Amino acid sequence: MSAADPLPGRQFDLAKYEVFEEIGHGGMATVYRGRDRRLGRDVALKVIHPHLRDSADVARRFADEAKAVAKLRHRNIVEVFDVSGEEEREQYLVVELIRGRTLRKLLEDHGPMPPEIAGAVLLEILAALSHAHAAGVVHRDVKPENVLVEHRRASSLASEDTPTGSARSLRTDRGERSERPPEPGTRTVVKLTDFGIAKLLDAQGGTSTGQVLGSPAHMAPEQIEGGEVDERADVFAAGVLLYECVVGSLPFRGNNPAQVLRRVLEGLYPPAERERPTVGKRWSALIDRALSHAPADRFASAGEMAAAVEAELARAGEGAPRVELEAWLDDPEGYAEQHKARLVKRLSALAAMARSERNVLAAAGDYNRALAYAPNDPDLLRALTRLMRAERRRRVLLRTVPVALVVGVGIASFFIARRVHHAQVVARHAEQQAQVAPSASAPVAPISPDQDAGHAPQTAASVTPKPPTPPRPVRRDVVVDSLVPAFGVLFSLDGALPREAHEGNVLTISDDHAHELRFTCQQNLCEPRRVDLGPGQADVHLGDFRLRIRDAILVVDGNPVNHYIIKEFSQVACRSGTPVTLPMHRRDEAVTVLELESNKAQRASLTAGQMVHVAFAGP
Repeated sequence: MSAADPLPGRQFDLAKYEVFEEIGHGGMATVYRGRDRRLGRDVALKVIHPHLRDSADVARRFADEAKAVAKLRHRNIVEVFDVSGEEEREQYLVVELIRGRTLRKLLEDHGPMPPEIAGAVLLEILAALSHAHAAGVVHRDVKPENVLVEHRRASSLASEDTPTGSARSLRTDRGERSERPPEPGTRTVVKLTDFGIAKLLDAQGGTSTGQVLGSPAHMAPEQIEGGEVDERADVFAAGVLLYECVVGSLPFRGNNPAQVLRRVLEGLYPPAERERPTVGKRWSALIDRALSHAPADRFASAGEMAAAVEAELARAGEGAPRVELEAWLDDPEGYAEQHKARLVKRLSALAAMARSERNVLAAAGDYNRALAYAPNDPDLLRALTRLMRAERRRRVLLRTVPVALVVGVGIASFFIARRVHHAQVVARHAEQQAQVAPSASAPVAPISPDQDAGHAPQTAASVTPKPPTPPRPVRRDVVVDSLVPAFGVLFSLDGALPREAHEGNVLTISDDHAHELRFTCQQNLCEPRRVDLGPGQADVHLGDFRLRIRDAILVVDGNPVNHYIIKEFSQVACRSGTPVTLPMHRRDEAVTVLELESNKAQRASLTAGQMVHVAFAGP
């Protein structure tokens, strides 16, 4: 479990377990580090909050968790050891103690992961889900808070002997002790926990329906609507988790749970590649499939999704996923630099191979991802420029060759028809001359190809040239399907005065030249965004267009030793005097700041791009 500073909490004693400090806190229970008095081993004690322990529904859910997980034995699932008895006042669950951090804490400490590292983490989670699904258990609440990562450095394992693969002390034939270094990839373990809202599939292999449970931002649409839920709901949640790991934010966002649920049901979110170009088109497409609104369009199982992730890791030329994950955890910053250099080289080679196979889309995707890591690399820029030029030439040929063929065939047909017609006229004229003998004073005039029997030849003066066809005026449209934020967005074409933009807006351009389109927000509330429109005659579809609203900054003025949390951002903790950056989804939002020690609350009005102070009275 993730270590944390001890917070003021309950004082109690359990008959079979000694209770130490608090190490985790959730909406349903508090987690403590404890020790089994009989076996002498450290455990994690998950104790239900006092106001919930007398609830029959909560007690049933705790019993469901114990039953669901007790039959699961897997490297990537936290093991359940014991559960409280009906005669005990406290309701608790005893589980394996993981000395590490949650994936949520890992993301807070280091920010978005390289997609290949996030894929390595996801493989461990998908292995746990595959095992659970095979046993008829659907987790229903896969999220970073429920993923535990235990990582031990090699230097700390010299005298330890742990089941997760650390160094082990061995005796030689002489009775001496020698140390065997840990195998690569064995110093890190990823575990999925909290099956508290898992539902058991029925014996016939169908699915269970019931109340909506889970975290709104990670719930599948069918789970929100209370419909049938199967393993594909966990696939959806795994897609949300992967998106958050590689982008650094959730795909479905809102100011409150109701807005988040509506976004999930609408299925609208910014593609991962657009939010963070280093993700690349292939990883973004993998995430899109997992987040498909219809279960039938997603990966059919956790195993199928794992196979797709493994294929991407192999394509990137990465080593064993657990070894790479371990190396990243040893030194995230150093690993990121080395990974970038390796990946740019690998992507360049893959792009060149795809280009040789005339797969322009794949080549462009790999070049673009490589450029996201190395935007000023001259070799990459030249290679992508050559690729785009070749593609433009190919498209021109595709448009002109059929026209040239049609024109060529038409011209050839015209001359062939004329020759055939001329031959027929000459033959007919010869036949007439054979029947009527010509006089010597009336020589027969030769017949030209343009003269038929009974028709006078045309003179040059009688031919009227056709007037030239005027060129068709160029008209192309720039279309925005949806716009975020929906109001207050301005756009300007080539530096002209800004105009207000709306969803469904159509901007008509009456030429085929290149243009610059700039989007901003009123009162400078958003980060500006520029779109370069290349020359051509085709319409431009910007699709779902999003402007990033500037973050707000919150500073708590209170007791330096106290702990504060922001209610609307439950994962964000803060201390007095330390600025906290909060993402905004509109110009103004209100949040509630709680002081844990005193249980006091203060409301704060946030404004995008501005700093706000909220004051608490002293002790």
